[in-house]
Amino acid sequence: MRKIAWLLLLLMLALAAAGTIFTQNTLHVVRRTAKATGSPVEIVAADQAVLRASWFAAKQAGSCVLILHGISDSRASSAGFAPMFLEQGYSVLAPDSRAHGESGGDTVTYGLLEKQDVILWAHWLRGRGCTKLYGLGESLGGSVLIQAAALEPAFSAIVTESAYADLQDAAETRLQHLLPGPVAWIVAINGKFYARVAYGLDLGSASPLEAMRHSRTPTLLIHGLDDDQTPPDHSRRLAAANPEITELWLDPGIRHASSYSADPALYRRTVLAWFTAH
Repeated sequence: MRKIAWLLLLLMLALAAAGTIFTQNTLHVVRRTAKATGSPVEIVAADQAVLRASWFAAKQAGSCVLILHGISDSRASSAGFAPMFLEQGYSVLAPDSRAHGESGGDTVTYGLLEKQDVILWAHWLRGRGCTKLYGLGESLGGSVLIQAAALEPAFSAIVTESAYADLQDAAETRLQHLLPGPVAWIVAINGKFYARVAYGLDLGSASPLEAMRHSRTPTLLIHGLDDDQTPPDHSRRLAAANPEITELWLDPGIRHASSYSADPALYRRTVLAWFTAH
C-alpha cells in the first residue's frame, strides 16, 4: 500500500509538471519574425504593450480588412492575403498578435487581451477612413476575432478558418498526439489551473463558443474536414451556437488552415462574396 501511495504521488507530480511545461510553452511561444511588407504602424494597448502591424492602403478609403494570423506565426503570413483584397479596393491591416512577431507583450492569452487589441486596431482603422470594416482570422486569429466581434460590433462581417470553439478541447486534441486521452485531459486541466495561479489568467473565460452566442456579426466559418489539429467539430459547434448569423463551409480533404493554399481561386470567391453580401 505504501508503494502504491508513492507511485500515485509520483504520478500526480508528473502530471502537474507536464501541465506546467505545456502551459509555459503555450503562453510563451517562439517568436517568428520575417521581413514585413506594407507600411509599418503601431498602437499602444491598454497594458502598455506596443503592438505593430503592416498597413496596405487602397487607392480610395472605404472598405478595410483586418487579418489575424495563427499561433506561433506573424503578420508576414497574413500579408500574403493582402493582394486579393487590394485588387478589389479593400485596404488591409495585418497586425502581429501580442507576444508574436514584433509586437510587445510577454504572454499569449488566447483572447483575454487579444480581443481588446483587435478593437483598438478597429478604432485605428476607423480613424484612417474605413467606413466598412471586415475581419479574416486563421486558427487562433479566427478564435480571437470571434471574441472581439462579440465584445463590440465593429465589423460588418468576419471570416474564420480552423477556429477553435473551446480552448480546453483544443488543448486536449493537441496533447492527444502525444498522450492517451485521459492523461491529455488531466494535463490540460492542470495547465489551466497553473495559468490561473501563476499568471492570474482565467483561460476558461477565453471562449469563442460563448462569444458566438452573443455575437451579432455575420460570420463565415471555414474548416477543413481533415484538420487533425483543430477538428471540424469546433466550427460545427460555433455555427450551431448562433445559426442566424453564421454560414459553415466544411472543405473536404483540407487540413488545418489550408483552404487558401489548396484552391486560391475558390477561397477568394467565397470570402469576397461573403464580404460583398454584408
